[in-house]
Amino acid sequence: MVSTAVFLALFFTVVLLVTTGYFLMGGLPLLILKHDVPLDARFIRSFFQVYYRAAFWASLGAGAGYGLWGRPAFAFGALANAAAVTLLRRHMLRAMEHLGAQIAAQDARAIAEFRRLHASALLVNLLQVVLIVWGILQLSQQFR
Repeated sequence: MVSTAVFLALFFTVVLLVTTGYFLMGGLPLLILKHDVPLDARFIRSFFQVYYRAAFWASLGAGAGYGLWGRPAFAFGALANAAAVTLLRRHMLRAMEHLGAQIAAQDARAIAEFRRLHASALLVNLLQVVLIVWGILQLSQQFR
């Protein structure tokens, strides 16, 4: 059971790291979009919707694996990430949808706010990558 738990924890941690890194790197080039047409807003919202779902399930899997492995601090960290992703998904996607409707009306303030929201979401992704890597480094210290 322990070897299965270790495999699950590490597998889902890698999935989470790759997913978060991929969406961070994929979201950066999208900042060049002017965000001035509703299609840009819909695309970016869909992009983050996919990310938040993938990160949620990967975090749950990692949390379960760490819990079964007997690493409660890491299980808590992974489950905290799942909760954070849930809150971000609820807040960010709702705000993106709201601003996207205003962009359709050519509201310049909404366009600027959407760009800020997009950049903020990417900064949160960067923070998640840093925390995941830090966690992996902390885990590796336990095996020295």
